[in-house]
Amino acid sequence: MALLTGYHLLGVGVAGFLFVPSARVWGKRHLYLLGTVVIIISSIWGGASGLNYASLVWARVFQGVGLAPFEALVNASVGDLYFVHERGKRMALSNLCLFGGAFFTPVIVGKMTSTLGWPWTFYFIAIFAGAMLPLVIFFVPETTYRRDEHYNTDTAMTKDSEYRSSGHELSGKVNAMVPEPHIVAHGLSSSLEKPPAASSVRRLQSVDESPQPTKISFKKSLLPFNGRKTDESFFTLLLRPFPLFFHPGILWACLVQGTLIGWTVLIGIVLAAIMLGPPLFFDEVQTGYMYTGAFIGALLGFALAGLLSDSTARWMTKRNNGVFEPEFRLVLVIPQLIFGCAGLYGFGVVSANTYRYGWFWPDFFFALEVMGMVLGAVASALYIVDAHRDIAVEAFTCLLVFKNIFSFGLAFSGLDWLIHGGIRGTFVAIASVQVAVCCLTIPMYIFGKRNRSFFARHDILRILRLK
Repeated sequence: MALLTGYHLLGVGVAGFLFVPSARVWGKRHLYLLGTVVIIISSIWGGASGLNYASLVWARVFQGVGLAPFEALVNASVGDLYFVHERGKRMALSNLCLFGGAFFTPVIVGKMTSTLGWPWTFYFIAIFAGAMLPLVIFFVPETTYRRDEHYNTDTAMTKDSEYRSSGHELSGKVNAMVPEPHIVAHGLSSSLEKPPAASSVRRLQSVDESPQPTKISFKKSLLPFNGRKTDESFFTLLLRPFPLFFHPGILWACLVQGTLIGWTVLIGIVLAAIMLGPPLFFDEVQTGYMYTGAFIGALLGFALAGLLSDSTARWMTKRNNGVFEPEFRLVLVIPQLIFGCAGLYGFGVVSANTYRYGWFWPDFFFALEVMGMVLGAVASALYIVDAHRDIAVEAFTCLLVFKNIFSFGLAFSGLDWLIHGGIRGTFVAIASVQVAVCCLTIPMYIFGKRNRSFFARHDILRILRLK
């Protein structure tokens, strides 16, 4: 049964590689529509699979395929729609919808399985996705569009030679006011206080004088496609995420977000084994209720991320003479370390001795772990959007593939780990690994700016002729 989750996550990871280049070429709208339709069909298929395990596995795989556009592209859509200082709360909300929904449904599904039978857990997904389809058709327009590079100030590259802080001397092309003595790139700095350079003003004036694109009609906006968004080849874009795994910033984001999500999947597997067996002997309804703690943890993580993400960035920007750095988003990893790792250590200790601790403390530490997971997901997503928005879609593909393939591996082998290493030993080990992963944020915070400067001058995609 654990593998039904594993193969579902495998479907998400594999489909992400195909959908993301399609989003680059033709936009995101058609993939949201396709994903919704695939979820409806695969959910009906899963409910009708009966006792055919192979059929149920493939239904779960295709459910993952339908989910892939929403996991891969929603955070990138937030980057399309909102300014830097507006993204924090929206990104926290999108992650709450993803993870909160994942932890709220088991609370209902346990009771639903007991009263209606497990096929209805699939049928209700199909019903709700069917109700969502017209909302996607009429209220989810295309957010990807072509625009002049002059407007992409958060993906611009600036050289120190183009700006002199003393006297505001002007030379060359200036996209942002940055006093540091090396190249700044990919959303590295955004000045909130210093005036724009004359060359920037002249450029904006010339852009304003250019003809404005004609606004498309509402009827045309309902079409799945409304033209290409890039001239790059689909197959070139298909290969672009692979080398980005060697980009330190993106690899850091994969580890910070993906590992804790993987441990959450492992807890979900362990929770059923612990609660259904001795000494608690929970039934499926009571086991489903155990996810209440995880859902509360997701809500608390959302609240804390929404409270801290933009406010800390604004405060640190003021302290930095009005210059915003994407590394300010990494502060959210501190509460992730505190809550997430405390949850993992605590869950391992109390779950190994439910005779003594009962059901409450495993649920409590599960809530802390999920709270840390949401904070890490928000921190990594915000950093990707702010620091690397020009490759955000490919970067989110890397995150999607890593976390889902990693979670598939845990679903495939996690029970064997627990049998051989015991619950306490296994979770103490993975909690220690998570502490090490979170500590990678320290060098990322210190050297993140140099890292972005280096990869702006040595573009790995351009070197491999993928750009």
